[in-house]
Formats: sequence, structure tokens, C-alpha cells
Amino acid sequence: MAGVSLEIVVRSTEIDVNGHVNNAKYLEYLEWGREEWYERAGLDYDAFGAMGIRTVTVNVNINYRKECRQGDQLTVNTEPERAGRTSYVLKQEIVNRAGERCADAIVTCVTMDAASRTSRPLPDALRTLFPAQP
Repeated sequence: MAGVSLEIVVRSTEIDVNGHVNNAKYLEYLEWGREEWYERAGLDYDAFGAMGIRTVTVNVNINYRKECRQGDQLTVNTEPERAGRTSYVLKQEIVNRAGERCADAIVTCVTMDAASRTSRPLPDALRTLFPAQP
């Protein structure tokens, strides 16, 4: 599956004492982008539940590049990067209306069995969304 974009607008509640988006909010924006990617792929919570799995974010490597302010219109882009046996990596970025990159991140997630809470191989429905590995 190709990348997915999510449009958002920075709200007043997302601004910190420095007058810009708090760093933790960028992580929330990225999460919204991942949820949009899952939903457009037909892999919402119910679909994962039917497969007996959950996904867990285990690593976020984020670069904060440009501050965002109240009223800014942002786009959160999410695209599949690679899949392993039980984990997968999504590449994400947040850009402003001028096309400037405000943040970018590499996010690693693990698929776990919903009952045992242990890692589990990626189901084909998720694996097929990633580029084939050489």
C-alpha cells in the first residue's frame, strides 16, 4: 500500500508556554497518521481483533525540524518502509502548508498476540502492505 496523508490544524490546546506545539503533541500527530494508515488499509481495531493481534509501538526516532504554531495547517504523511518477522517500520513526516518539513520519524511497531501478550509473526494482511524485501 502506498503512503497516506492526514490533514490537521493546530489547536490552541496543543501549544505550550513557548507559543508553539509541544514536543509530545508531535508524537500524537504521528499516532493519528498511523491510525489513518491502518484504517485506509482496512486494518482497524476490529480487523486486528478478528486476527487475534494488537500492534505496539516499540521505538520512535523523531527529528524536530521546524516549530508549528496555532492555526498552522499540517499534513502527516505515513508510508510503509519495511517488515520483519514480528515487527514493521513506518516512515512518517509532518509538513506545513508551505511544504516545509516540521518533523520526521521512523516508527517501529511489533505485532503481538492479543491473548498471550507476546510477539507474533506479522499476518499476511499486514505484511502485504510493505515493499518486498530483497
